[in-house]
Amino acid sequence: MTNQTILITSATGRIGKELVARLATVDGITTRACYFSEDKADMLTSLGADEVVKFDLSDPATWGPALDGVTAVYSASLDPMLEGHLAFCKELGKHRDTVKHVVRVSCMGADTNTASYDPDQHASRAGAGIPLMLQHYWWGEKALIDAGLNVTALRNNFFMNHLLKTDCETIDAEGWFSNPLGDMRNSFVATRDIAEATAVCLIEGPERHGNKFYDITGPAPQSMSEIAADLGRAMGKTIEYRAQSMVDFENDFGATRAEFFEYLTNGFYTRCSPDFYNLTGHKPTSYYDYLTTKGASGETGLEELYQGNLWKKGVDAMKDAAKV
Repeated sequence: MTNQTILITSATGRIGKELVARLATVDGITTRACYFSEDKADMLTSLGADEVVKFDLSDPATWGPALDGVTAVYSASLDPMLEGHLAFCKELGKHRDTVKHVVRVSCMGADTNTASYDPDQHASRAGAGIPLMLQHYWWGEKALIDAGLNVTALRNNFFMNHLLKTDCETIDAEGWFSNPLGDMRNSFVATRDIAEATAVCLIEGPERHGNKFYDITGPAPQSMSEIAADLGRAMGKTIEYRAQSMVDFENDFGATRAEFFEYLTNGFYTRCSPDFYNLTGHKPTSYYDYLTTKGASGETGLEELYQGNLWKKGVDAMKDAAKV
């Protein structure tokens, strides 16, 4: 598709920055990048955004100006912002005659359109349901579908670096990080790969990718010790993984996030999907390559490790969202 105006929500995030930089090189696309904090606007322009606009899921007054003249939307939101996203989906539905395509960042594991997951049936624990955060990801997709929009969902595995961001101080000062994943291997995905897959879907448009749902993973499952070895090689120092109990992890981050992490300890996210290859024609990025090479936005994965992080030890960031 050409002559599009694409709204990129969460444009200052890990995926958003890469997507802005990728779309900036495509003729016929006007990239409108959203910022929450005005001091990020110049950064988006430097990445190639044609337009920048204030956007806040908790402030409906920002939605109309952001959507004016838009033909496609990249939709992403922080986990605690589910309620705002659900409300924005209803607003997007009012624009479905002009908004021809929405690409939504999500996660596999609770969807009921392409699979038959039972929300009351946990993958490995009797008497428990699917983790609430996974159900939220599906609700985020379903709200767009129910609004009558032409949707593509990228159901991504856990992001590379995501598990380490809360331990950057100990990585630097003492050479170790900790979480409850143990020896279980997961196929963590590079956020730049998600951006590349998103760009393909938006450029090729809904004729090819509408009502399509892709699982995006890394190229190989890795254990935490293997992650530590790759990180140490990239940093030129020894990094150690130290196992943490799930009880201690829940005390650090709350029950809602802890139950999600249980799916990273039971093998649910071990498999590698061919969908990224089928979209782009090449394999996903390995963790070591992600750490040591630059993406479209000019940053290495090692630089990205030290950037913004929602999760803070001692704070239950999902406390309010869990009530939605």
